Amino acid sequence: MCASGILTWVCTKGRCWFMAAPTPKVDAPELMDFMFRLAQAYLACGEQTALVELFLRRIAAANRMRRSRVVAFPTAIFITMHDGTKEHVSISEGPQRGLRLDQIAEVYTLGDSAQRGEVEPKAGLERLNKIMRQPPRFGMWLRVVGHVLFTLGLALVLMPTVANVLTAAALGLFVALLKEVSANKAVLDAPLSVVAATLVSTAVFIAVRYGLPVDPLHALVPPLVTFLPGAMLTFGMIELAYGDMVSGTSRLMNGFVQLVLLAFGLAAGAALVGYNPVDLLAATEGTTVLIGGKWIGVLVFGLGVCLHGSAPRNALPWVLLSVAVTFESQRLAAEHFGGLVSGFFGMLVATPLGYLIQTRFKGPPSMVTFLPCFWLLVPGAMGLLSVTRMMTDYAAGIQELINATYIFSSLALGTLVGASLYRFVTEWLKLGQLKVGRATRTVIPDAKPPRRAVQDGGDNEAAQNTSPAKLAGGAEEAV
Repeated sequence: MCASGILTWVCTKGRCWFMAAPTPKVDAPELMDFMFRLAQAYLACGEQTALVELFLRRIAAANRMRRSRVVAFPTAIFITMHDGTKEHVSISEGPQRGLRLDQIAEVYTLGDSAQRGEVEPKAGLERLNKIMRQPPRFGMWLRVVGHVLFTLGLALVLMPTVANVLTAAALGLFVALLKEVSANKAVLDAPLSVVAATLVSTAVFIAVRYGLPVDPLHALVPPLVTFLPGAMLTFGMIELAYGDMVSGTSRLMNGFVQLVLLAFGLAAGAALVGYNPVDLLAATEGTTVLIGGKWIGVLVFGLGVCLHGSAPRNALPWVLLSVAVTFESQRLAAEHFGGLVSGFFGMLVATPLGYLIQTRFKGPPSMVTFLPCFWLLVPGAMGLLSVTRMMTDYAAGIQELINATYIFSSLALGTLVGASLYRFVTEWLKLGQLKVGRATRTVIPDAKPPRRAVQDGGDNEAAQNTSPAKLAGGAEEAV
C-alpha cells in the first residue's frame, strides 16, 4: 500500500512500518536539455550570468544530480553533471533575441518551480516551448499605441515642451510601425537600430530646417530608447564587480557598439539634411514647458510599457508604482547630490522594491518591474550623447564618456547595494532570505534520501524532509 507514491508500507513480525520510497531516476539528457534551454531564456531576459549559474545548480540539486557544474556567458552555456553512472556534458549557444514582459514573467515562474523540484524536465521543456511560441497578450495596434505612449511619456519626463512632445509622439508611431514590419525577420534585426536612428534624425532635422521649435537631442532619444543598451551596460558593470571578466567585458563592448551604431545613424540622418553632427546637441530656446508634465509623463510611460511589452496580468499597478517611486528618488537625489549620482539612489530604491513586490505582495517577477525603471532612468542617453560628441569634439566627448561610465557605475552600485540591503533587512526581520550575487562553483554533494523507518502512527518528518525542494537548499551559495 502506498501513500501518494511517496511512502511504502512494510509489515514485519506483525508490526507495520513505512519507509520513504526511492525517488524515480531523472533522465539526465532530458534534464540537460531543459536546463540549457532555460538558461537561454534567462539570458534572453537580461539576467546576470552569475544568477543563471545559481538557478541551474539549484535545479540540478532538486533533481538529485551529483557534481553539477555550470558556466554561463551572454553567448554560451556550459553544463556538466554526473548521474551516478557517467558524466554528461552540454554546450549551447546563447539567446538570439530578447523576450517580452509577459514571457519574462512566465520564464521566472517556471524557473522558480523547477528550483523547488516541482517540475519534471519533460514537462518543463513543453512549458518552455509554449512560452517561447505564445503570441503577445495585446494585438499589433495596441502594441503600437503602447510604443507611442511609451515615447510620449519619456518625452514629457525629459523636456515637457509642446513641440518636443508632439514630435516624439509622431516619431514613436513611426518607429513602432517599423519594428512591427521587421518583426520575426532575422535579416533586419542587426541594421534596424541604424535604420531607425537615420530616419528619425532625418525627420527631426527637416522639422528644424522649417523652423519648428524642436530640441533635436530630446526629440531623438524617446523614440529610440528601446535601442539604448542602458541595462546591458549596467549589468556588464555588475558582472565586472563580481569578477566575471568575460561576461562583463562582452556586455560592455556589445553595449558600446550599439551606442556607436545609433550615433552613426543620428549623424547620417543629420548629414542627409545638410547639418553637422554637432547640431544634434543644439537646444531650442523659448519653448513652452508643460506644467506638471513630468509626473504625467511617468504615468503615461508606465502605461505604454505595459502595452508595448505585453506585460502580464495585474502588472500595471506594480509597474506604475515602481517607475513613480524610482523617478521621485532620482529627482530628489539630483536636486541634492547632482545628476551623476542620482541613478545610484534610483536603483537603490528600485531594486529592493522589485523584490518586495514579488516576494511579499505576490506581484510579477522583479525583472518585470525592474526593466521599466532602467528605461525611465535612460542610462544610455548620456552614453549616446558622449559618442555623438566624440564625432565632433574629441576632448568634450572623452569627458562625457567618463561621465557616462560614472553614471553606469553608480547604477550598478545602486543595484548591488539595494539587493544587499533587501537581504539584510529580510534576514534581520526573519522574513526569509534572498540569494543574490555569485554562485560558488563547488561540487554539490550526492543527495540521497534517508532510509529511516518510522513506526506506524509516529512522526513522518524524516520522510517529508526528503523532498527535492529541501535537498535543493544544499547548493552552496555566496553573495
